[in-house]
Amino acid sequence: MRPALGERIGPSRQEIIRVPLGERAYDIVVGRGAIEEAGARIAALGARTVGLVTDGTVADLHAARVSADLEAHGLRVAAVVVPPGEASKSFGQLEAICDALLGAKLERGDVVLALGGGVVGDLAGFAAAILLRGIRLVQAPTTLLAQVDSSVGGKTGINTARGKNLVGAFHQPSLVLADTALLDTLPEREMKAGYAEVAKYGLIGDAGFFRWCEGHWREIFAGGPERDRAVAQSCRAKAAVVVRDEREEGDRALLNLGHTFGHALERAVAYDGARLVHGEAVAIGLALAFRFSSRLGLCPREDAERVAAHLDSVGLPTRIRDVPGAEAFSAADLLAAMGQDKKVKAGELTFILARGIGRSFVARGIDRTEVQAFLDAELARRSS
Repeated sequence: MRPALGERIGPSRQEIIRVPLGERAYDIVVGRGAIEEAGARIAALGARTVGLVTDGTVADLHAARVSADLEAHGLRVAAVVVPPGEASKSFGQLEAICDALLGAKLERGDVVLALGGGVVGDLAGFAAAILLRGIRLVQAPTTLLAQVDSSVGGKTGINTARGKNLVGAFHQPSLVLADTALLDTLPEREMKAGYAEVAKYGLIGDAGFFRWCEGHWREIFAGGPERDRAVAQSCRAKAAVVVRDEREEGDRALLNLGHTFGHALERAVAYDGARLVHGEAVAIGLALAFRFSSRLGLCPREDAERVAAHLDSVGLPTRIRDVPGAEAFSAADLLAAMGQDKKVKAGELTFILARGIGRSFVARGIDRTEVQAFLDAELARRSS
């Protein structure tokens, strides 16, 4: 018998979070061992073939057992492996995935399974959105960042020379399997980077959660029940925002706290993950957003300092000078990169700012001269 939407078929300690989007409602299964349900749950969707998209690193760790489980449930598997890293979010890799999956004769009733981090999820999700004008997607995120952020909510896309995620589509998954045990193999740097997105949810609208994170981040990293709680709470917070504003026409923009600054820094390093990965850029962006809010008189300086102190304690960067090669950055270049941000309206910059921890808001029409002056001041700190 096939599991119904919302039904728990794995260990009882797993938590199932429902994303109620009408006919497109789906489950997020959070907990250790969730990936072991992939075969049963995907078979329940009625698919016959699974286009398994992963990267070279994840393929070596997990692809064989996931493929075996899918095949044990009567599913044919067509695997596509892309190079790891942000550079794979490109037109070239998108075309390669689509060609491979069409060659495997996937049909509209089949499923694309994104097994990997945010890069794989965004890339495979975009392929699923446009292949045959849309086939179903299952997200199996293998990084903390992907589990708490990019796998939930339906945003997919690739990067271009003009900016990050500027080409893409909204395409909700049919299922998300957030197996927290997969994070046991995650390098420390990637774990820290993903934690920036966890902390972000507290900074947006839940001061109590941020306070809990300050006291339990070590346990989250260690992999105990606190990790499951952090992932589940993050997914609940994101799902609630997505349900209110699926296509980012209002409140969903709050999820971009820190991202306007962060994306500009990623562009400044040409998406070189050796210098700066996305979560590190977000961490710097969070600290910058709070310091900018404080500079504008919106947020107490003590809150901005508290945010930076916590991210520092985790081992995350919080200053532009923390980026290798930052001495080559200019305020003008960073400001130009922000002009390509998706939240720009009528040529005016939009930022997510804060009146305090847990009190973020959408701020439109921010004066560019204010931003320029702030960036000049931040860049002046690089030699201090």
